[in-house]
Amino acid sequence: MLETPRFHHLHLNSLDPDAAIGFYVAQFSTTSRTTWGGLPALASPNDVLVLFASVSEPPAVAPDTAIWHFGWHVTDVRGCLADFGARDGVELLPLYTGDGAGAVYISSDTWPGAGGLLGRTRAEIEDAKASGLQPTRGGGFAYLQGPDRVIVEYAGNYPAQRFNHVHMWQEDPLCAERWYVEHLQAEVLPRRGTASSVVDDCRVPRGAERSFPALETEGTYRIPSGGVAFGDVWLPWYMRQSEAPLEDTRGHVYDHFALGVRDFDAWVAKLQAEEVTFLSEAYALGETRAIMISGPSLEAIELVDLG
Repeated sequence: MLETPRFHHLHLNSLDPDAAIGFYVAQFSTTSRTTWGGLPALASPNDVLVLFASVSEPPAVAPDTAIWHFGWHVTDVRGCLADFGARDGVELLPLYTGDGAGAVYISSDTWPGAGGLLGRTRAEIEDAKASGLQPTRGGGFAYLQGPDRVIVEYAGNYPAQRFNHVHMWQEDPLCAERWYVEHLQAEVLPRRGTASSVVDDCRVPRGAERSFPALETEGTYRIPSGGVAFGDVWLPWYMRQSEAPLEDTRGHVYDHFALGVRDFDAWVAKLQAEEVTFLSEAYALGETRAIMISGPSLEAIELVDLG
């Protein structure tokens, strides 16, 4: 078996990469400005990069693609919330609670999730209210608006501040897990909640009810869920939220993500033998080379030769 890939970078399209990097360095103190492969980049201390490509028009954020947002571990999420809220140029994103028009700025200020999920349905919210269940007001997750209309999650409290995840949508979450394991040797994440009945081997119908807290006023479909990990970077996901199929990520604000591989030629041969969809031939990328493949929900995945 080939050595498992590691998460290498997330690639964003930006109207002003220099300003975008400055924004992230200002908010997340362990990050630094760098370059990689000829592109401006943000470095996280766990050897993960965010690369930026300059574009002349605002990069698309709709319709939905497989990449929803990306996130960071922080050591004190409430301290970050207070700091961000006091800074000019930082927009906090509300989490709607499902209780009328109610909203909070951190998940632990509303009712904790139920059934192993990160949220509650409207019926479960009514049960929480009736039983007197109270918010924990501890750690949790929160969001801010990044440059180019990206969504940035920060969550805590964790031992160190670092790039932690790329949150995704998938057409079929359990099938996507199988794809990542079979083709890229990913580690499957612990699954949250109970999936509906599996049909056609790995396809699972989307749950009937949305839950809260959520970035959308109508809530988020959280069943079925799934996800994989490459080292200390997670790719968790839910099923797509609308009836429309997910679009190709390329050209959108979240253009693609990249995995670093050893024995590049063997990886190319493996994926070709498995009839994975290639989006490119091998090409030069700075001082190394790369290829681009398509994931199960049209997410572009770059494989970077680590030598």
